[in-house]
Formats: sequence, structure tokens, C-alpha cells
Amino acid sequence: MKVFQTDHIRNIGLGGHGSSGKTMLFEALLFNLKEINRIGSIEQGSTVSDYNPDEIERQISISSSLGHGVWKDHKINIIDTPGYSDFFGEVVSAMRVVDTMFVVVSAASGVEVGTEMVWAEAAKQGVPRFIVINKLDRENIDFDNIVQGVVESFGHQVVLAQFPVETGPNFDSIIDLFRMKMLKFAKDGSGNFSEEEIPAELKEKAEELYLKLVEAVAESDDTLMEKYFEAGELSEEEFKTGFKKAVANDAIFPIFCTAATANVGVKRLLDIIVNFCPAPNERGEVKTEDGTIKVDPNGPTAALVFKTISEQHMGELSFFKVFSGKLKTGEDVINTRDGHTERIGQMFILNGKNKKSVEELQAGDIGAVVKLKNTHTSDTLCAKGHNIKFPKIDFPEPVIRTAIKPKAKGDEEKISNGLHLLHEEDPTFLYHQDPELHQTIVSGQGELHLQIILKRLHQKFNVEVEEEEPKIPYRETIRKTATAQGKFKKQTGGRGQYGDCHLRLEPMERGGKFEFLDEIVGGVIPGKFIPAVEKGVIETMEKGVLAGYPVVDVRVAVYDGSYHTVDSSEMAFKVAASMAFKKAFLDANPVLLEPIYNIEVRVPDEYMGDVMGDISSRRGRIMGMDRDGRFQVIKAQVPLAELYRYSTTLRSLTQGRGIHKRSFSHYEEVPPDIAQKIIEASKKEQEES
Repeated sequence: MKVFQTDHIRNIGLGGHGSSGKTMLFEALLFNLKEINRIGSIEQGSTVSDYNPDEIERQISISSSLGHGVWKDHKINIIDTPGYSDFFGEVVSAMRVVDTMFVVVSAASGVEVGTEMVWAEAAKQGVPRFIVINKLDRENIDFDNIVQGVVESFGHQVVLAQFPVETGPNFDSIIDLFRMKMLKFAKDGSGNFSEEEIPAELKEKAEELYLKLVEAVAESDDTLMEKYFEAGELSEEEFKTGFKKAVANDAIFPIFCTAATANVGVKRLLDIIVNFCPAPNERGEVKTEDGTIKVDPNGPTAALVFKTISEQHMGELSFFKVFSGKLKTGEDVINTRDGHTERIGQMFILNGKNKKSVEELQAGDIGAVVKLKNTHTSDTLCAKGHNIKFPKIDFPEPVIRTAIKPKAKGDEEKISNGLHLLHEEDPTFLYHQDPELHQTIVSGQGELHLQIILKRLHQKFNVEVEEEEPKIPYRETIRKTATAQGKFKKQTGGRGQYGDCHLRLEPMERGGKFEFLDEIVGGVIPGKFIPAVEKGVIETMEKGVLAGYPVVDVRVAVYDGSYHTVDSSEMAFKVAASMAFKKAFLDANPVLLEPIYNIEVRVPDEYMGDVMGDISSRRGRIMGMDRDGRFQVIKAQVPLAELYRYSTTLRSLTQGRGIHKRSFSHYEEVPPDIAQKIIEASKKEQEES
């Protein structure tokens, strides 16, 4: 394939709720670009973008997939992203490299939670948006109602650029407001269409909507607005230029119509992409960590790695976008994360898993390279002598956690290596070995996300693990001041052991952690033994007193004691301090603390009551509610102990239409009845171990 110049490149993302038809739209686009000779089927597992066994088995997209083709001497790169919220990290990374997001809405379902998530992410990253209402060939479609829902959700910058003549199985004709013609599509799936005059009964509606579209374009630019007021219209050239600029500046969000499986409306989309979507260098300068950089093929080479996958027989494949300069095979570049040099090996452009070798990619283009030594997702590669670093991709926080343990002894290292490589491939999957809980904790975006990760761990690294409920990192603290003496006296033949100290424990405000005070006067404990007292206190706090959990928010003062000139030692004072601390702690009204998490749940109206009832049953407190378009956002605080597998419950309560995010808030006291059970269980575990 020839090298395309920056202004002849278009980078398009397809995003939206699951089952809105993104994968089939991707398929139809590639078919019309003549990159494939037939439109595949999700049911038969024959689509270009869903090629992983997991995707074929579950009939959903799990990973974003890259495609490309040439239309009217322009190279169009297309990224198909998953709609399932468990894989939203793929949407976030794709959004960093596309220049227009096509938000796909199912005509059968309208705006859903996933649609809103994609929209919000595009707004956050400043990516221009087109709206594609797909599946217009389904039965019982109310197009006007769908459009109204889109406007309610995304504002009055939403304007129609097309509308269907008829929806349902007979959908084959679209009124195109750019051309003010009816586009009649062939019934044979070829995607070809003819232009006809707008039927008389739709003429008035078309003219009214065209006027709205022109006004929206005029309002986006002061110069155009003046011209429009003076002349009462815009020339074709003014309209086209104004429309393209308005799209790039998020001043308008146009709606287009398709039925991807029937290949209706898709070929016209390709014209729209070439004519009206911004080229990479029309989006303004790109942010770096210490400034901005122009999207310019003559600038210094700089590329962002936005995705990494591991392929059998090939190793790691790094997907990148060149933001500046040119990337060439055989070139040496610097990874600015750690300054090491990478040699650019074989480069590809892709359609799903099918690869074509290329020697060079210009600024604005997207491709993949194999076998980089130490480069991962979010890393910047740039020309030697430069230190360009793009901001890291801001992946979503995990919403689910579970613990795993090996089925076979001795697999720990293999598991650790496997988890590390899976995290490199998918940064939304996190894991850590928790030394306090003695568990390996894995966390991700949902139950399905973790299921697939653990399945890949088995397939790629040949290790099996069992899931278990993650332990809760409880804490212990006190509610009142107490004092106690700790005296350690031991005589064993020769030299004895003697340490004696008096401690005062006081509660601190939540989050105060720990403070140690030396209030000894008159040398009743020599200064050289005070660090040993503090060490004894700290070691006891780490092990806990009530139930074996760390003690927090306590101020400890050593204020009295005695010593023996021969028998006193650091060890003796450490033991004495531990004894005194335990006694005083139990007299100071001790309590257990548990971690409380903020959760934010986004659900359609009809599920709000069920979701709030479920939160209450989990000892949760509702902190507030906001309306956002057609959805309710419930904010609550819930103990972590009650959030195990919450995403699964939420999915079943809302028929898959609810999503949530969570973040740690604070620690607070465990109710006495629950605390008692935790203490008893802990004692039993200690006795058995």
C-alpha cells in the first residue's frame, strides 16, 4: 500500500452500547472498501473484528479491532470497540487515537447506558462525534422517538443529516439533507445506491430539516452567521466548509441512518467520512506532558502505543498512532518512559487479524509493530535527541475484585509471570500480592472481564487457579483513653531479662494513623531503650489485638517505667511495651473498622427502586441522586464487605443495563453484632493455623 499523506487520512472509531451493531457496521464498511468480499456473520463467527475464540463463543466484542481501506484516494482507519462495559478500557484507549467517534445507536433500543459512557468519554477527550442510528430495518421502529431520545441525552447540537423514508424490513431509502436527494439502496446487499428526487409527501419535511441543519452550521461561526443573515442562505462551499469546522469543534453532532447487515446507508457514510470528518492535522495540536506538538509529517517522529496484544508464533504486537514525523521499518527510536532504544521491526496495517506489511507510516496514521523489547501500552516512542512524552492513557478504575490461589503447588511463579503479561496486554486488569491478607487479589471491570483473564491465564501459561472470596482489610482502633503497665521479668540462670513501662493510649481522629510520644522524665527508662518501646508498640499494632488486623488512629505515650542496670535490654523493653499495649488496648473500648466505598450506579428509571433496595440490603447509605438524560445516577456509600460480586447482581437486577463505578472513601466502625462474628472467625482461624 502506498504511503498516505496526513491530510488524506481519516481515523474513525465505532462505539456504543452492546448489540447496537458496531461490529456489523465495521464489516459493511470493509466490504464497501473492497477489503473483504462478503459481509460476515456474528452468529457464524465469521466477522473480521471478532476473531478471538472468546469473542466467537460469546458473540460479543471483547477487544478493539483495527481495520482500514481506501476510498476516493483517502485512507480510512476504523477501530471497532466493544460495547460491553467490562471492556470499556478498549474504548478509552481507542479514543486517544481516533479523530472522529461514530456513536452507534440501535434503532430498536435507543440511547442506553453504554451509549452514554462512550459519549461522555469522547466529550472528556474532545473527540468529534457523529451519531449513526443503525438497525433501521428492524420491525416496529419509531425513528422520531429515537431521535428525540438522542437529543434529550446529548443536547440540541444534535441535528439530522439524514432520515429514513420508511423503517422496518422495507428500509432501503434515505433522504440525504446534504444532497437534498433520496438515496435508494439496492436490495442485493451490494451497498450501491441511486439518487432520486425527494418524494412530494416528504419534500416539506426535508426542506424544514435542511433549514435546521444550515442554521446549526451558520450558528457555529460568527462570519457564517453574518453571511446567513445577509443572504438568507449559504453557498454549497460555505456550507461544506462550515459543517466540517462545526463537527471538528463539537458545535454539531449529525445523525446518519444505516442498516449495516443489509448494507443500506453504509457506502454513503464513506463519502461523509472523506468529505466531512477531520483529518488528523485538522484537530489542532496534540498535548504532550510538557506542551503540545503539531501533527506534521515533517516534525520529529513521535508515536503513542495505545494497545498491546500477545499473539502466538509472533510475540507482542504493539498498536500505535504516529502523531508527528514518520515511522519507518529499521529505524531506532527512544521509549521516553525509561530512555531505552527500540528498533522498529516489521510494521503492519491490519484488518482484524489479517496483516499487510508496510515500510513507512506518516503522521496521523495507525499501524502495529512486532517484538518491541520493552514497550507497553501508554508508552511514547520518539526520534533520538527528542524527549516527547504523551500523557498516559487514563484507564477506568476496577469495579470488581476476587482472590485466586493455585490449584497445584509450585505454580506461584508461573502465575505471577502470567498475571504480569496479562496486565501489560490489558492495563484495566490489575493484580497484587497482598502481604496483609496473604492473598493474590485480581481486579477488573466486571465478572466476565475476570473470567476471560483467568481463562487466558490457563490457555497461555498452562496454570489453573481457584477463585476465593477476597478477605477484607479490617482495622482495629480504640474509642477512649486507657493506661496499662507492661512488666517483663525473667530469670534464667545467669543474666536475667527486665523491662518495665507504662503506656497511655489515646484515640486519634480517623485517618490520623499513629503517633508515639516519649514523656519519660528523670531517666526512669534510659533513652537508649525508648526506641525499643516504640518498636514493641509498632509490631503489636501491625499484628492487631482484637482479631489480628492492624491498629490505626492511636496515639501512644510512654510516661513511666523502671529498669535494671544489668538485666534490662532492648528485647525486654520491646516485650514489656507489647504487653502494656495489649492490656491498655483492651481497656480502651476497642472497635473494628471496615473500609467504606463510594459507589455511583447509573441505571434507567425503571430499575431505580430495585437498585436502591439492594443497596440498602447491603448496609449501604444513599448519599444522593441525579438525573442524567434518561438515566438516574445513584450515589451511595457501601461497606467493601458487601460489594463482593456486586457487578453481577447489578447486571441481573437491570437486565444488563446498569453500570457502576467505585472508589475507596474511608474507614468506619463495624456494627457490634457483625464485629463479633469477624472476631470469632479470626480466633478460630488462628487456632487452626
